[in-house]
Amino acid sequence: MSRVIPFSSMLGFGVGQTAEGIVFAVFGTFTLFYFNQVLEISAALTGLALGIALFFDAISDPLAGSISDRLKTRWGRRHPMIALSAVPLGVCVVALFNPPSGMPDLFYFGWLVVFAVLSRLFLTLYHIPHLALGAEMAQDYVDRTRVYSYSQLFGTLGIYGFSFLMLTFIFPTTDEASHGLLNRNGYLPFSLSAACGIIVSIGLFMWGTFKEIPYLPKVTFKAEERLRPQRLFREVVTAFRNRSYRMLFGGLLFAVILLGIEAAFMVYMYIHFWELPTESMRWLGPTTLCALPISIVLAPILTARFEKRRILIVLSTIIIVNTNVPICLRLFTDLMPANGTPELLPLLLCFAFIAGLAGPAVMVTLNSMFADIADEQELITGERQEGIIFSARSFAFKAAGALASILGGVALDLISFPRGAAPGEVDADILFMLGAVAGPLTSIFGLINLLFYLGYRLSRERIKEIQLELMARRQQSTPSDE
Repeated sequence: MSRVIPFSSMLGFGVGQTAEGIVFAVFGTFTLFYFNQVLEISAALTGLALGIALFFDAISDPLAGSISDRLKTRWGRRHPMIALSAVPLGVCVVALFNPPSGMPDLFYFGWLVVFAVLSRLFLTLYHIPHLALGAEMAQDYVDRTRVYSYSQLFGTLGIYGFSFLMLTFIFPTTDEASHGLLNRNGYLPFSLSAACGIIVSIGLFMWGTFKEIPYLPKVTFKAEERLRPQRLFREVVTAFRNRSYRMLFGGLLFAVILLGIEAAFMVYMYIHFWELPTESMRWLGPTTLCALPISIVLAPILTARFEKRRILIVLSTIIIVNTNVPICLRLFTDLMPANGTPELLPLLLCFAFIAGLAGPAVMVTLNSMFADIADEQELITGERQEGIIFSARSFAFKAAGALASILGGVALDLISFPRGAAPGEVDADILFMLGAVAGPLTSIFGLINLLFYLGYRLSRERIKEIQLELMARRQQSTPSDE
């Protein structure tokens, strides 16, 4: 029988995800807008810089995963790497938003590349071991969903809670700026707040999960081998021989392209397409958070009753439809309230609430499915590969995010979106093209992602069989290990 994980450990594991949520908000919402609209750098050049950073970050993921899988210390395999990441990550985020003034575009391009690469590198040293630790802590099919539910709870809180605080206290509407986010002076306190949140979150994670180290599975490898490119390549290839892993990876890749383009366009959409001031924008996050507890509670309930693949497909479909409905109603009908009317914000908040119901449950289900695949890989190879498995999951996020950043930046330049534009001053034809890209066109990636999820084959019954075989194998090996 699997050990019951204490509530304090699950809470500590979840709190750590707040750091990633803050970084996600920093890069997904603020960075492109800051360099393009505040510093007035080309959107294509900014998107290229972010894409380069994500590309290098994606390469580092399997490396971090392999190291953490085989690391041997008195503090376990995961905790040392996580502890070393916190302060450098915070420092790099502060530097990212505080370049010197009056420099040419290519200088800002290089500044963004350097500090975005470093920020994401230190995030990798935390993120990959953190996800792998969740798979180690939880052994039960449903219990894994509970553990990652806590993680998703605090990760989403980090994204939307941090954004709400910044829009309320750092970027209010003032007489000096046509929109709060165009106020350059706000980005120093913004970046310092992000750094403090990241460091505190990772510190609380260390404190909350340190007591789990003695209970983690004792891992042995068939052969001790130095970290070399050949070893890393072999471990990655071994993981990708798993069909369900390939399908989950492919689906995630296209899902993140979709979400990445939407994230790049999100601030532009709210400021220019919907013409919301920061005082209205700030309520989108709290509305999403209101749905979060329901989503987090719902995910384990759904997992107990339905196959994870079905849950993933249904909820992903809801997200795609929910994103497109308000945009298409504005583009092709007169059914959406006009900008500036009191009816518009409540309606947009309703769509944000639906996204808050479906989105976190999708991520919880995905993480739980990757943890299931780790069991199947152990049965096949005789080795635990949580780090490699979750690093490839993270690679999908970052490689697709890199492509989405580049595509989003190029699209903004292709539609000739003006730099430093005030709300209400953008041409109607440009706004139409902005909405068309952010909605219907990007949804093509969502349809491809659903086709991949249909190919996932690891069922509840198969996981039970795998875990019974693993238990028998471990019991047989115990006498010889003592």
